[in-house]
This record gives sequence, structure tokens and C-alpha cells, in this order.
Amino acid sequence: MKKVARLIAISALLGLSGQVLADGQQIYQSSCQACHATGAAGAPKLGDKEAWAPRIAQGMDTLLKHATDGLRAMPPKGACAACTEADLKEAIEYMVSQSQ
Repeated sequence: MKKVARLIAISALLGLSGQVLADGQQIYQSSCQACHATGAAGAPKLGDKEAWAPRIAQGMDTLLKHATDGLRAMPPKGACAACTEADLKEAIEYMVSQSQ
């Protein structure tokens, strides 16, 4: 409940009312798919099991660190500057679930 209230408050401050990033798929669609659907700048494509396998093998902590800090062409937090660590984790979990 606190997470929802916090997201609503942040959204209101950012003028995003009605656009709260509710789950990993929504976060992916709004912030990640520009690169992860096309493979832009070497991003592993969603659903590409071969490309994702070595990344998944590194574990969630490493994937989250790479998303948070940025890696190669991906800037910190990718295209989701407003995302929290929990939001990024949800997006990663969604991408992993679609790429195993």
C-alpha cells in the first residue's frame, strides 16, 4: 500500500497522473522497449533466449546493478529516470520471464 501511495505522489509531482507505472510489463512498454524490442545499441531483445541466457546466469543483483548504474550504451536507469529500484526490478523480472 505504501508503494502505491508513493508512486501516486511521485506521479502527481511529475504530472503523470493516470500513468503510474504499475508493473514490469508497463514499465518495459513505456521505458525499455525502444531498445530491447529492436536491439538498439546492442541491447538484448526481449524473447531472445540466447542473448539473455548469460545475463540471466549472472543473477538478479547483477542485472539490477547494470540497469541502475547503466552499462555500455544504456544510461543509468535506461530511459526511466523516474523509476525506483523496485520499478527497475519489476521491469527486469518481466524481461527475464519473457526471455527464458
